Amino acid sequence: MSENGTTYNGGLTLWFTGLSGAGKSTIAEAVEAELRERGVRVEVLDGDVVRTNLSKGLGFSKEDRDTNIRRIAFVADLLSRNGVVAITAAISPYREIRREARQLIGERFVEIYVKASVDECARRDVKGLYEKAFRGEIKEFTGVSDPYEAPENAEITVDTENETVEESSGKVLAYLDQRVGVAA
Repeated sequence: MSENGTTYNGGLTLWFTGLSGAGKSTIAEAVEAELRERGVRVEVLDGDVVRTNLSKGLGFSKEDRDTNIRRIAFVADLLSRNGVVAITAAISPYREIRREARQLIGERFVEIYVKASVDECARRDVKGLYEKAFRGEIKEFTGVSDPYEAPENAEITVDTENETVEESSGKVLAYLDQRVGVAA
């Protein structure tokens, strides 16, 4: 419930950003489940899923990464302006393109920085991608051979090295409840 006692029915975009393996998808799924349980219309745009469908054929050059993020932002904007909470969980490593997404989506954009060190993400990596990137077998790997530009003013920062999934998702839900009553 919002302050005026009405149920929130507008859209938002929850933009999760962080290194591969930081916990974006895991926290996004926890937030999604809780919002669905509360009757909120929600859709998740997971980076891996988007890349195999909406952005199939794109590589990992800066230009292709920017195109991928622009596509995600376009869909998130469509969903959120039509009353859906759009949750994006893509690395989105560059500040400039995240700023572009924020400008497109406007006041409905909520940036969530999922913070974890490269070492911790590599430790969690079940696919062995970091190991391959450290050996130079994967080019343009974010955090190893390609930069990750951490947000400077994210609305929410979750530290997955020091917080449980429940604590991190709880921070997001508390913010949403405080801001718009969506998690009430």
